[in-house]
Amino acid sequence: MSTLSTTGTTTATPESPRTTTSSPDRPVYRVTGRRVLASEWAKLWSLRSTWITLGLGLLFLVAFGLIAATRFKSQYGSVRMDPDFARATAVSLSLFGTNFAQLALGVLGVLVTAGEYSTGLIRSTLAAVPRRLPVLWSKAAVFGLVALVVGTVGAWVAFLAGSRIVSGTPAALDITHDGVVRSLFGAGLYLGLVGVIGTALGVLLRSVAGGISLLVATFMLVPGLISLLPSSWQDDISPYLPSHAGEALFSLTHDATTLSPTAGLLVFLGWTALALAGAAYRLVRSDA
Repeated sequence: MSTLSTTGTTTATPESPRTTTSSPDRPVYRVTGRRVLASEWAKLWSLRSTWITLGLGLLFLVAFGLIAATRFKSQYGSVRMDPDFARATAVSLSLFGTNFAQLALGVLGVLVTAGEYSTGLIRSTLAAVPRRLPVLWSKAAVFGLVALVVGTVGAWVAFLAGSRIVSGTPAALDITHDGVVRSLFGAGLYLGLVGVIGTALGVLLRSVAGGISLLVATFMLVPGLISLLPSSWQDDISPYLPSHAGEALFSLTHDATTLSPTAGLLVFLGWTALALAGAAYRLVRSDA
C-alpha cells in the first residue's frame, strides 16, 4: 500500500509479511513385517482366482474322498474288488483326493507370485518393499496358512463323512484310532507346504506356465519315471521324493520302503526350504 508524505510525494511503504501456517508433515510409514503381511493378505483375497481355486481344492479333497468311500462300500465282499483296494482304511479312502487337491493349491501358489510378474505389479510391490525378501516370506506365509486351513478342513470333512459311508466294513475307523488325528492334520500340513512350494516356484521361474509345469513334473511325473528304474534304485530314491516324503505325513501305516512321519516331515521341509532358497536368491540377485 502507499501513503501520502508531508511533502506531497507519494512513497511506498513495505507491506507486512503475511503470516503463513505450515501444513503438518505427512506421516511417514515404516515398512514392517506386519504391514507387508497385511498387504499380501489383501492382495490374495482381491483375486477371483483365489476363491475359485481354493474352492476347487476343497471340492477335490472332499468329493474324491467320498467317491472312494462309496466305491469301497459298493464293492465290499465282491470278488471283483482289487486286493490293494480291499486293504484300504477310512483314512486312506477319505484322503484319496489329496493328490488332486495338491495340484489345485500348488497351481494357485504359483499364480500368487508369478502372476504379479506377468502383470507387472511386482514392480510396485518391490518399490514399496525395497528389501524384497519380506515380500517372499509374506507371500509364502499367507498362502501357506490359507492352504493349510483349507487342507485340514477338507481332510476332516472327508473323513467324518467317509467314515459313516464305510461303517460296518473292515475299513471303518473312529477318531480315537491310533494315528487317525495325526494323519488328518498331516494331510493339511502337506497341502500347506505344497502351497508354499508353489509360491517359491512362481518367484524362481517368474512364469505361470513354467512354474506350473515344474510343479506338475515334481509331484506327478518324476515319481512315475522313478518307478521305471531297477527295484534296488527305487528303494533308495523313491522315499525321498517330495511327493512320497509328504505322503508319509498322512499315511496311517508305514513299512520298510517308506519314511516315518517325522522323517517324511523333515525331508519335505528340506524340499520346501530348497525351493524358498532358490526363490530368495533369484529375487535378490535379479531385477523384476
